[in-house]
Amino acid sequence: MPLRTRLATVLLMIAPLLAPSSAPAEEAGGWRERLDWPPVMELDHVLVQTSLYTKHFSPDPEHTNNQQLIGVELHNPDLWFGGVARFNNSFNQDSVYLYVGRELTMWESGDTRIRAKLTAGALHGYRGEYRDKIPFNRYEIAPAILPTLGASWKRLEADLIVFGAAGLMVSAGVRF
Repeated sequence: MPLRTRLATVLLMIAPLLAPSSAPAEEAGGWRERLDWPPVMELDHVLVQTSLYTKHFSPDPEHTNNQQLIGVELHNPDLWFGGVARFNNSFNQDSVYLYVGRELTMWESGDTRIRAKLTAGALHGYRGEYRDKIPFNRYEIAPAILPTLGASWKRLEADLIVFGAAGLMVSAGVRF
């Protein structure tokens, strides 16, 4: 997928959050209030997760679909979070993704919730001959934006993570 298409997709996802409100300013507040900005430094829960399944859109004999991801996210009550994930990248190199993100609840009923997440951060691990396999990886640290669709039930969570035009991953975790 061309970079222009990826950027347009991200903008379409966050546009509703940044769009001006038709309600009077004293009722709706500004964009900072709608995003609960700045995020409060209060811990609501911790999510520990692992990868269950990975599929590359264009399989390559060098690709591995066994990412062995282990990740930890720290969530605040306003649905903002920060996290770190350690995994094997597509070329079986040890990699790390350090990120921040925001959850958007799409549907909720009782203990069940469907949600979207958008993370942005720094990706390290594509080295040597694979350094140029991801964009902007000049110093072996590249920016990354990952959209996610997921569901949670009580303390269990599952996510479908799309990593650019390369593939997708299913992960699952437990909240503490």
